[in-house]
Amino acid sequence: MDTINTHESTVQLAPSKSRFKYALLTVKEKVFNWYVLKTVVLGQMLSLFICGTAVTSQYLAEEYKVDTPMLQSFINYCLLFLVYTVWLAFRSGENGLLHILRNKWWKYILLAIVDVEANYSIVKAYQFTTITSVQLLDCVGIPVLMALSWFILRSRYRVIHYIAVVVCLLGVGTMVGADVLSGREEGKASDMLIGDVLVILGACLYAVSNVSEEYIVKNLTREEFLGMLGLFGTFISGVQMMVLEYNSIGNISWDWRIGLLFAVFALCMFGLYNVMPLVIRVTSATSVNLGILTADLYSLFFGLFLFGYNFSLLYILAFVVIMVGFIMYCSTATYHLEPTQAPPGDGIENSAMKDEETPQEPATPLQYIPGELSTERLD
Repeated sequence: MDTINTHESTVQLAPSKSRFKYALLTVKEKVFNWYVLKTVVLGQMLSLFICGTAVTSQYLAEEYKVDTPMLQSFINYCLLFLVYTVWLAFRSGENGLLHILRNKWWKYILLAIVDVEANYSIVKAYQFTTITSVQLLDCVGIPVLMALSWFILRSRYRVIHYIAVVVCLLGVGTMVGADVLSGREEGKASDMLIGDVLVILGACLYAVSNVSEEYIVKNLTREEFLGMLGLFGTFISGVQMMVLEYNSIGNISWDWRIGLLFAVFALCMFGLYNVMPLVIRVTSATSVNLGILTADLYSLFFGLFLFGYNFSLLYILAFVVIMVGFIMYCSTATYHLEPTQAPPGDGIENSAMKDEETPQEPATPLQYIPGELSTERLD
């Protein structure tokens, strides 16, 4: 009887071991592959660019009393204009500057306004509210971004994507808790309500800008997006700079240190705008926004040496939790809901950013399967 029981238990355990081994192999294939590694590396590169802009802005404000967010953004838009708008000017046909302006100028003006005001709102919010509030409320942009992607881009998510977002937000909560315990946010708020409203506004505007960027770089071209943003962003930020910061710019005591900080800020912002469309093209705007949640942590690590921040092990825990959530999100591809074909003459066709005169092309998936990414030229 004992022998029979032993044999039966062995037979029953074998399938369990096989299922466990299969589960481990599945996790290994999903997590430890070139696509996830490339996405994580590029996402952290974006975080470092954002960290560079944050550290240089804070150093200008604290050490030299320079508070000119529009001037800093204006320099970046000028660089985009000189590189990508001029590039478009030398193109002909449908991809040329004149054709794009004739058919889509008002759409890109709206997009430039959204992008300029998103940058301005977030930077300006630091003058009124605490770092903790900015970190917490900035996360409002993630559910807004997912909702916009759902309705506009017709992206669909799996259960693991929602779990991954929750894990990332838990990491942000850990980071905020570390700020509270270290007293990093004490004495930094002059008008919390104004600052919190600016953060929420900036987060929502960033969500709109990122969804628009995802559509353009996956259906049109990256050069068109950056070129038109450089053209109209330069004009809008220039006008706003002259209205809001004319006196502040005149009061700057220029020397080589201040010039170097402005140059580092401009290069980091220009690098961010160049790399982000590439990352969004092979992932999604939501994935990118989850990856750059670590930017505040990189800023903190620099702040330990530059601004005398207090260190806490909770910051390391927050970084690990955010990275785990980010990898979870990247491990499984989202999918794209194909639009249903309406009968001829029914409804209103939504051509979005495309030329109204261009024939409608078959819809292509907006999220790539990891196995297909070997053909992408992003190495």
